[in-house]
Amino acid sequence: MLGLEEYFNAQETSVSNLFFQYYKKLNLNEVELVVFLQLLSFQQKGNNFPDLKIIAEYMNLEIETIFQVIQALISKKMLALETTKDQEGKTKDQYNLTPIFERIAACMAQTNRKMEFQKEKTNTQNLYQLFEREFSRPLSPIELETISLWLDEDQYQPEMIQLALREAVLNQAYSLKYIDRILLTWERRGITTKEQVVQEQKKRKRQILEKELSVEEAEELPQVPLYNWLNPEDN
Repeated sequence: MLGLEEYFNAQETSVSNLFFQYYKKLNLNEVELVVFLQLLSFQQKGNNFPDLKIIAEYMNLEIETIFQVIQALISKKMLALETTKDQEGKTKDQYNLTPIFERIAACMAQTNRKMEFQKEKTNTQNLYQLFEREFSRPLSPIELETISLWLDEDQYQPEMIQLALREAVLNQAYSLKYIDRILLTWERRGITTKEQVVQEQKKRKRQILEKELSVEEAEELPQVPLYNWLNPEDN
């Protein structure tokens, strides 16, 4: 019976969880996956071209089956059989396991693109619904196209469009032209985040308040007659 000490002293094979997450998407079956992991295990121990008889013994399969699986992995471009020369000029064969990593990376990129596309589609639909809710009416085809152009061509973030819409609604300006001017003004001033919009609004409110206070102070000042008491004749 295998003791705990023998178990913990045995060498380990480092395997990314991505193998188990993506092997089905790479059209691999369980036998092909385990054979590849066997090759990976041998490679991490410094053996790039292990004896297939050993792998067949480990997996309790015929060597012909292991050979067929290896050929299938090569055909699916999951690994490559290469011939190299050592320092003495002798040729030797080895398995290159890099292709499967490249396939996993490509698969991940494709998955991320699909998720990003779905996210953008959802954001766009949510944006349309928000405008229709604030305007209390359906958007016209031209208005839908305008919002789409903001996203696709002008590259405005959905959050910034929402903030511009809120600004317009607060000013009772239910017009996409008004919102477009807000977005353009923010763009010219380098305002690209919600935090910057909040700071800009605080700054504008402070300027308006200061202007109102200065007007009130000016109105409260008494009217002083310009009378020359030293030279009455000049009056």
